Amino acid sequence: MSSIWYFEGSNIFKILCPHKFAAYKADHDFNSYKKQDYIYFEDDSANKIYLIEKGKVKIGYYTDDGKEIIKAILTKGELFGEKAILGEDRRTEFAQSIDDRTSICPVGVSTLHDLMQDNKTFSLKIYKLIGLKVKKLERRLQLLLFKDTRTRLVEFLDELCTEYGYNCEKTGDQVINHPYTQKDIACLIGTSRPTLNILLNELQQEKFLEFERKKIRILKKSA
Repeated sequence: MSSIWYFEGSNIFKILCPHKFAAYKADHDFNSYKKQDYIYFEDDSANKIYLIEKGKVKIGYYTDDGKEIIKAILTKGELFGEKAILGEDRRTEFAQSIDDRTSICPVGVSTLHDLMQDNKTFSLKIYKLIGLKVKKLERRLQLLLFKDTRTRLVEFLDELCTEYGYNCEKTGDQVINHPYTQKDIACLIGTSRPTLNILLNELQQEKFLEFERKKIRILKKSA
């Protein structure tokens, strides 16, 4: 399956001229993963970056006592493993599929470096992406370290609004159509699924929000 169509539709790759892909087509095959399959482990060689065509991938690491720490859950169109571009030679985290039909395009670091040399605008886009991801991760870690669970949830919902939300013109509510399960959200804010469900129900009773499986509505506050 050719990946050219997907790169053209991606915010990262659409700036490249179509003719550039011909020389690198062999490096852009898709790999399929089932739920719980690992794309790479901690300490694996870091010689590729990855673009998600469909499905979901979690990024994390294990503490010395075996506890799993989730850093991010990524979905369609997102890149991961990007620290290899900056010279990381070994992975410091794992990447695992959490969807039964995850499809990923691996791109060799040497290929990406060639593309970056050919196109300065593309190169700046890549570095900007890495910077934004680092800031996002730092913010999430600050939430986990210094905020209570309810505050972590509310601020995470604000993040979801930015990424997946839109204004409902009729009501003024913020509607979020997101790709996460309750288990995903619980992992990302560092709590259990039962605790998350309790907090969501409390916020719903307070008329702060309404929620469904993959949809959250942040209600407009009365004047």
